[in-house]
Amino acid sequence: MPVEERVRNLLSQMSLEEKASLLLTTAPAIPRLGVPAYFWSHEALHGIARSGKATVFPQAIGLAATFDTTLIYEMTSAISDEARAKYIVYRNAGVQSEFTGLTFFSPNINIYRDPRWGRGMETYGEDPYLTARIGVAFVKGMQGNNPRYLKTAACAKHFVVHSGPEKDRQTVNPTPSKKDFYETYLPHFKALVQEANVATFMAAYNKLYNVPLCANAPILKGVLRNELGFKGLIISDGGALKHLHNSQNFSPNATVTSALALNAGLNFEIGDQLKALPAAVKAGLVSEATIDSSAAIVLSIRFKLGLFDPIESNPYNTLAADIINCQKHRQLARKIAAASIVLLKNNGALPLKRDIRKIYVVGPNATNGDVLFGNYNGFTANMSLPLEGLVNKISPATILEYRPGCRLDQNSLTASDWTDVSHSFDAIIAYMGLSPVIEGEEGEAISSPGEGDRLKLDLPANQVAYLKQQRNYGAKPIILVLFGGSPIINKEIYDLADAVLYAWYPGEEGGNAIADVLYGDVVPSGRLPITFPASESQLPTFSDYAMKNRTYRYSTSEPLFPFGFGLSYTHFAYSGIALTSKAIKAGQQSELTFTLTNAGTYDANEVVQLYITLPQYAPERPSYSLKGIQKVFLKAGESKKLSFKISPKVYEGVNLMGKTELFKGKYLLQVAGASPHVKSVTLGAPSPQQIILTVK
Repeated sequence: MPVEERVRNLLSQMSLEEKASLLLTTAPAIPRLGVPAYFWSHEALHGIARSGKATVFPQAIGLAATFDTTLIYEMTSAISDEARAKYIVYRNAGVQSEFTGLTFFSPNINIYRDPRWGRGMETYGEDPYLTARIGVAFVKGMQGNNPRYLKTAACAKHFVVHSGPEKDRQTVNPTPSKKDFYETYLPHFKALVQEANVATFMAAYNKLYNVPLCANAPILKGVLRNELGFKGLIISDGGALKHLHNSQNFSPNATVTSALALNAGLNFEIGDQLKALPAAVKAGLVSEATIDSSAAIVLSIRFKLGLFDPIESNPYNTLAADIINCQKHRQLARKIAAASIVLLKNNGALPLKRDIRKIYVVGPNATNGDVLFGNYNGFTANMSLPLEGLVNKISPATILEYRPGCRLDQNSLTASDWTDVSHSFDAIIAYMGLSPVIEGEEGEAISSPGEGDRLKLDLPANQVAYLKQQRNYGAKPIILVLFGGSPIINKEIYDLADAVLYAWYPGEEGGNAIADVLYGDVVPSGRLPITFPASESQLPTFSDYAMKNRTYRYSTSEPLFPFGFGLSYTHFAYSGIALTSKAIKAGQQSELTFTLTNAGTYDANEVVQLYITLPQYAPERPSYSLKGIQKVFLKAGESKKLSFKISPKVYEGVNLMGKTELFKGKYLLQVAGASPHVKSVTLGAPSPQQIILTVK
């Protein structure tokens, strides 16, 4: 029977209390109707989290740095395979608990509007277009393409306008302009609804326009349901409803809170405040029909997951346990990790020569497993630590010595770590940077008073001092490998080093992947999904959600490293840019063509980026906006003619009222391997090609 009919049939036999119980994270069994218990809570940010063995892929910000939607789709297809296999294992073993289901609270597609945000590592960066492309690929891989069944259920979070500060996340009250809301904070959520048919949305903790998002009818009903056309399940963030009558002072008690939330469009809670719904019905605060509509959406997802069907009727249930963290998935994790690594500087120190004789390894992250995982992660018996990956790669004739050198963020206790020996080696490789211990979600990191945020974007001072000392000793070259989920902006460390790789939190194969790049077995192709500012003074107030002077699109300051930037071991050149039609009418399309040449000596991938600048009279226009991405592999010396379709979706803008508008006038189109800031070229990126499109 059709799912809708099965849902109506089942609901018609339930009591008010039974229907209300479906709206909780831990949904109890209803034995008389054959309804099993179900636990909704699960995470899959970069692999199945918190439920034992699973393949650990790079943290989300590293996934964004690949600029590669094909890799992301392959990854989440692997994650959802493992999810189905683990679900069958748990089901056969009679295990029913948190983190054993098929409903995942991923991906996190909030805009990383401020680089101090501790949870920025969970996102796909500062740009709504890149976030949309990565997010759509993520959801499609998680949910599968079976016409009858969902492989798993993904969740777009946190809706909407949410990105710190962590210590104020329950009470912050953003009031962005309509232009900022529709131009920056909403487009990627729209894409996940209309292009990926994402199953669930998670409402954020914070207020928006003075109303908590979990009880914000204009946003949940007006924007998400009516404007975006979302028909799936809207859930609260964990424990968010209790804040309505605690820290947010929006409601007097749980009974009123439960009614306010459901009447505003929320359907489901991670928490237990909706237990008060039967009392709210009796008090006349909410109708039973409103509960019915929410319960219907919940049951619809459970039916589509096949939770009420014979196990053998669902093709996804044939996946065996041996697929969990299998060799194929580990190889994919290594490939993605290598593709995520960004080469920020190279004075010829990389790639390492095969016959290098003496390497000195230092740094607190050389043997630190924390930097592989990020947060919301699973676990594996196949961790490749940075030092291990390097040892796997070196020649048998290479001498390697290792000392931590310094601690992560405290003064060293061992004098011998500072011994003057590095000058006698052919290269020093320093594995440094951050760790999830010092940046992350509220309550997950120790960066007080930031509660997980990084209020200073510097490398810890003790690490800087150690690098300076090694340079004073005469160490050369110094190859700096940085880990983290946010910008590290000490200009002096980039001046001290001869080469710098940013490796993010690269997952279980991180050590091997970094070694692949160090030795040139993989040519680096990662690009920055977030701007590295030159200093914190360039940033607006952390709690200010206006986009003015934020991100590459609106900032007027020169960055340390621009959005979209990343070097290669080869050199790419762009030429021959042309349009099939240089002048078109609003609503028509043109095609942009150009030639890409690998003018260097290494076969390599290039991340081709298309940017567009609106006509001058467009109000408060971004400097330029990313509108297209292609990952292109070229052999050394090879050229290829490439193209982008320039449809109205590419050149439309947003006016001050938040409405989409096709502005008439001259549009500047630019293609390059980085954002077209002059600093990109200064740092070594290819010069952009540009052309004018006139819309009449």
